[in-house]
Formats: sequence, structure tokens, C-alpha cells
Amino acid sequence: MDIISVITKEQNLRREQAQAVIRLIDEGNTIPFIARYRKEQHGNMSDGQLRAFDERLRYLRALDERRETILTAIAAQGKLTPELRKEIEAAMTAAALEDLYRPLRPKRRTRAMIAKEKGLQPLADYLLLEKTELPPQQEAQKYVNEEAGIPDADTAIHMAMDILAEMLSDDAAERAWIREKTMREGTLVTEKADRSGNAARQNEKLAQREAVYEMYYEYSEPLARIPGHRILAVNRGEKEKFLSVRIEAPQEEIVQHLYRRLNLRKTSTRDVFRENEKTVPYLQAVAADAYKRLIAPSMETELRGVLTERAEDGAMTVFASNLRQLLMQPPVEGKVVLGWDPAFRTGCKLAVVDRTGKVLATRVIFPTAPQNKVKEAKEELNTLCRRYGVDVISCGNGTASRESEQVIADFIKESGLPLKYAIVNEAGASVYSASELAAEEFPQFDVGQRSAASIARRLQDPLAELVKIDPKAIGVGQYQHDMNQTKLGETLHAVVEDCVNQVGVDVNTASAALLSYISGINKTTAKNIVAYREVNGRFRSRRELLKVPKLGPKAFEQCAGFLRITGGSEPLDMTAVHPESYEAAKLILKELGYTPQDIADGRTRKLGEHLPLQQLSRDTGLGEYTLQDVLSELAQPGRDPRQDVQGPVLRQDVLSLEDLESGMKLKGTVRNVVDFGAFVDIGVHQDGLVHISKLSDHFVKHPLDVVHVGDIVDVQVLDVDRRKGRISLQYLSPVRSAGAGRRNAE
Repeated sequence: MDIISVITKEQNLRREQAQAVIRLIDEGNTIPFIARYRKEQHGNMSDGQLRAFDERLRYLRALDERRETILTAIAAQGKLTPELRKEIEAAMTAAALEDLYRPLRPKRRTRAMIAKEKGLQPLADYLLLEKTELPPQQEAQKYVNEEAGIPDADTAIHMAMDILAEMLSDDAAERAWIREKTMREGTLVTEKADRSGNAARQNEKLAQREAVYEMYYEYSEPLARIPGHRILAVNRGEKEKFLSVRIEAPQEEIVQHLYRRLNLRKTSTRDVFRENEKTVPYLQAVAADAYKRLIAPSMETELRGVLTERAEDGAMTVFASNLRQLLMQPPVEGKVVLGWDPAFRTGCKLAVVDRTGKVLATRVIFPTAPQNKVKEAKEELNTLCRRYGVDVISCGNGTASRESEQVIADFIKESGLPLKYAIVNEAGASVYSASELAAEEFPQFDVGQRSAASIARRLQDPLAELVKIDPKAIGVGQYQHDMNQTKLGETLHAVVEDCVNQVGVDVNTASAALLSYISGINKTTAKNIVAYREVNGRFRSRRELLKVPKLGPKAFEQCAGFLRITGGSEPLDMTAVHPESYEAAKLILKELGYTPQDIADGRTRKLGEHLPLQQLSRDTGLGEYTLQDVLSELAQPGRDPRQDVQGPVLRQDVLSLEDLESGMKLKGTVRNVVDFGAFVDIGVHQDGLVHISKLSDHFVKHPLDVVHVGDIVDVQVLDVDRRKGRISLQYLSPVRSAGAGRRNAE
């Protein structure tokens, strides 16, 4: 298979583009490095395009490896004909390849194998003849042999029919036809599973779980139209033994098709359908048996797998998009933050962190049930906020968040302090606080104190804090625990990697967790960078990184452009200009009347828009894309792309569920986007749902076409179910979308 031709056609690329990307990948370059510093070679493909290319390349290479394995195995059997080789070499999917290998793949002894061993292949061939002299029963008498286990003609015929049934089941073309037919016209059917005899049936939690799946107790939907989130919901219900699931295929049509297949007669020009009256009932039985016993079970398993894979891919795409938006939320810089980890019985944990994220103080207060020590809690808050000059309170959105938020809002009103607060998604905070990484970072704190510190830092710099947590534990997906965990992990790791490298990190302040996502740096090298920094002090230049153990020339090439050094010996180190382009950058500065020191002093921000690009390109030898990037960096050295994103909503008051009324218009923050809508934080403990049908007055294919995590939006309350704690919202318009406009955290 010509992989380059396949990818070129699929992704609408030029052949030289595909060749360049493959070469760059094979040379060991990372996707962020290729995307940022090798644009001329691949034609300015985005990191998303490059990752899709890389994924497809790996699939096609694995397919080719499997193809060679199959060809070798069949050749060893002496059964590799030129026609079969041609079919195998033309197969473009794993399913097509395995269908071709199926008849020749080593397997357990089947009924058909046993029949062939007993010499019944000629009788099977007899049943396929267009004209026969004797009825099958009489012909079968010739094969009766009690010693061989064929006591009568009926047994002989049934064994011959087993041979034909397996022949149909192993036919690659027929399986492909049935697969396509079932996917196009089949139906997924679910019913309530029989849980009789289950002693836990009366358990309250079990009853609550059962209620989740009520809509699927008598449910069916065409395979061609069922959305991915319902596939994943059904799978979970089946796994938890609340649902029984099956695929209903157009069985009669399929069986009739297989019967016709058995009666196709080869002519010089085409295949013609002709029945042999003597064999009709036998061949009809063969077709039915082949489908029901051999094809349908494996086809259902296969199609369920295909549907699940598609659903998982869709869910991963949504999860990845949500995670990207969450990670790229702008930092609330220059603020002293009090992190509040809410809880009931064990008390609310507090941690005050300074403007750099250093923990100044920790406390535990008990304003919530069962202690309800609100007065004492407010006194402690007053002491902390005044002593450390707290600007913002960052409260987690977990258990007791609503009660904590009310205490915070009341305290702000009563204290007269210029305070605001924000509700922060605390998903994964408990995972981080109990991790080895947190223990290394805060050995003197317990898990509650660590969690409060993490919640505070999430507001100060979401990216730097969230990279410490397994991306799967960050609650911005759907059904993430039901997916292929390896593939999900790879997908989310790629998102974090892209975000970290897009922003860049300060090598003198970044944690090992953050550094480990930088292009070319693994966890060991990241720890070595931190260890070197602790022993030798601040890095003064990027070149000094070459002194770090296990950070060789290749790793330096990959990572250098993404690591920033401010106040060092080389002003260009504070920019995203790669060291390989320093000479060209200095030449540009000279021709435009600047010096490298002007970068550190901020004078290069006055670089004009109308520059002699062609002349600069000739003088420096830089390509168009790299030249534009260098000029952009010189004009805005160390620019954080998150500056263009709307900051978090900082509040001073709180709403309760009881305050909400239909028709009320509110501002909110999109917390999560799923296939069926978006969840919006409107300042009430419970996020409201904007169903996909309420996102626009026209058809919306997916909520991501309208909103993203972090968007600040206007919504209207449609309905409030206080008993179930559900809020239905109508989307009105974006106040400021993630990725648009300037940040305004105040």
C-alpha cells in the first residue's frame, strides 16, 4: 500500500507535504515542535492536522504490518493465490483484511471441519449443482458410514449443509454486504434486564441507578441515527446489568440474499440466479443457519464494537475540546487568593496563597452542618483576609459548595472588604491532594490543605495547576470511565501537551509536572531540570539547559523554543524564537534599528506593521512562516495567548435555587459541553442545562458549534425543578467567548 498516496488523498495534501511530515515524525520530532518550528516543510499545518496525520499514519502502518503477517501465514499454508494476494493488498481497513483472512485463519475444529474430515465435501458440492439426477436424500445414502459417525442420510445431509453454512460465513464479500446492510437498516433495541433474585434490589442507591436507565427499558433506535452519547449510556446500563441490549437486523432480507448467493450460476458474461427444485429446502436452511448461528452473533459483536468506537471517538473529541478550553482559561494574575475546599462533617479547608502561588497559611473552619459554626468561621476569614491582603476567594464546586458560597457572600457583605469570589471546578483536586506529587510539593500538609491550595492556584493559573492531575480526572467529559482508557489517555495527553507548548513555560519557576509536557522533555528530564535549578540557582540562558543530565542536543532542539527565561543573559530567551533563528532575529533587529536589549526593555513593541518582508526573508534566509513568527515574537515578546480569553466571573453575591424563576435572565459560565447540550454555572450550586435544542433557533449539529467551556454567556431560565434540583435554560447570546476579546478578571 502506498501510504503517502492514501494520506495525501484523505487529508487533501500535496504529496511533498505528506512526505515532509512523515520524515519529520520518523526523525523523532514532536508534534508541537513540527507545528511551531518546521512550518515551511509541511506548509503551515496546525497541530490538530498534524496529530490527525500522525494517528492515521500509525493506523496504516499497523495495517500494513498485519497485512504482511497474514500474507506470510497464508503463504506458509500454500494457499496464497495471485487473486487472494491482490485482494489482501487492496484491503483498506482492518475489518476487510480480517474478513479475507477468516477462512484461512487457524481456529478450533468446527462442525464444517469435522464434516470435511469425514469426506462430505462432495455432497456439499452436490447440493450446489444447478441440475441433479438424484434427490439429495438418495445421493446422501452413498455417504452413510456408521463407523465414521454418519448413521443415516439425514446426518450426511446436515453435515454437508454445515460445510456450506461455514462457506457463506467465511465469504468476505457477503460479510461486508451484511455489515453495511445491518448498519444502514438495523436497529438497536434495549429492554430492562431481569434482576430477579438480586438481594440488593431494595438498596436505595440501586433504585436511583435504575431510574437513570428508565428511558431505555423499552427503547429502540436505528443504528444509522443513534447518537454516540446514547450508545455509551446503553453500554453502561448493560455493564451494570440494568439493561439487555441487542441488534435487530433485516434478517429475512439477509437470509434471502444468502440463499440467492448459493443459487448464482456462473455464465460467460454474468452470474444468473437459477434454483434447483430438488435442493431448494436444503439451501434455504443453509442460508438461515449460516446467518443465525455463524454470522449474526459475530456481526452483532462487531457492530456493537464499531458503534462504541465511533461513540468513544466522538466523546473524546468533545472531552478534548472542553479540556483545551479549560486549560487555556486565563490566569488571574497579581492576586492573593484564599482557596476554599468545601465539606460538611470534616470542615472546610482553607489555604491562602500569595501572588506567586506560595502557601502563606492554612486553616480548617466549620460553618457547615453538623457543626454550623458560622460566626467563628467568619471571624477566621476576617483575620486571614486582613492579615494577608486576600483579593479573591476561590471556592471549589464540590460537596457543601452551595452552603459555603452563602457563607462567603454574607461575609463579603458584612466585612466591607474589597473582596470577590469565584466558583472553581474542583474535579480531580482530591486525586491530586492524595498523590505522590502533592506529597512531594507539600510534605507538611494533609490532603485537605493540599486540596485547598490547589483550588486557590487553579484560579491563579489553571494550566500550571491542572497539569498535575490526570486529565481523565478533570470533569469536563462524558462517560470517560467507560472508554478505551489507553486511547483516551493518549488523546488527552496530546491536548495538554499542545496547550502547554502553545503557552510556553518559565523554566525557572515551572514545576516538574508542567515541564514534563514540554516538547522533548519526559518526566525524568523534567525532574532533572528542577533538581539542577535547586542546586545551581536560576537558569541564565537556554544554552545552560544542555548541562542538565539526560537533556542532550536532540531534546534541546525540541524543547528550547518553548522554555522562557526572563532577565537572563540572552534577551531572545524570553521569546518563542527558537535558538536556531537567533542569528536571523538579531539581523532583523539590526536592520530595523533595534538591539536585543530592546526586547527586554519593551521597546520592540513599537515594531511597525509595514515591514520589508521580502527583503528580510532574503537577508535572513528565513521562510515566510518562520519570518512572520519571529517578527510577531519580537513585537510581543513572551506574549501569553491566554490573554485573549475572557477571565472567570468574580462574584460578590449568591443566588439560591429558590430565587430562580422562569423568564429570569442571567449571566453564566459554561462549565461542560456534552453531546446533548451545555452545562452553565449561573451562580447557583446546581449548574443549569441548555439543551442542544435551546442553543439556537436553527439546527445545531453539535453544541461545540455554539459554545465552549469557559464562555461567558447570557441565558434565560426556562424551568426549575426544585425537587430534582434541575434547571433548564435557554441560550441567549455570548457575552464573551473563550478565545475572543481581552481578559477582564475584575
